[in-house]
Amino acid sequence: MNILIVGCGKVGSYLARVLENLGHDISIVDKSASALDASDNVRLAGFGGLCVCGEPIDVDVLRSAGIESCDAVVAVTPNDNTNIMVAEVATKIFGVRNVTARIYDPARQEVFSDRMDIQTICPTTLTVDSLLNSMLKEEE
Repeated sequence: MNILIVGCGKVGSYLARVLENLGHDISIVDKSASALDASDNVRLAGFGGLCVCGEPIDVDVLRSAGIESCDAVVAVTPNDNTNIMVAEVATKIFGVRNVTARIYDPARQEVFSDRMDIQTICPTTLTVDSLLNSMLKEEE
């Protein structure tokens, strides 16, 4: 698959390496040049994909990262609004069908997932669910 990852923090850079090791073609967009620099981001050491520095919601930046030929887009910047905007641009302007946005705020995640039909991942909800599961399992 040809996959675009928007956001090159811990999750984005690690996801890029895992997907690349699985044989996928990966491009990454981040607004921070240092996030895309393998000497600053050790998770990118040896990464063979395309790295594009620029505003993630800029259609020209997304085009230069190859969004027009992507099978999937993942938005994992630290900003919920940016991730949603990237997801909307990817689906509505570029017609990408497999799009996922990370949303930290559980209330917003529900709105975007249910009303806007955007696939979302909420680390806050996932963490709370795991912690509850772990704590309640100990009580049994």
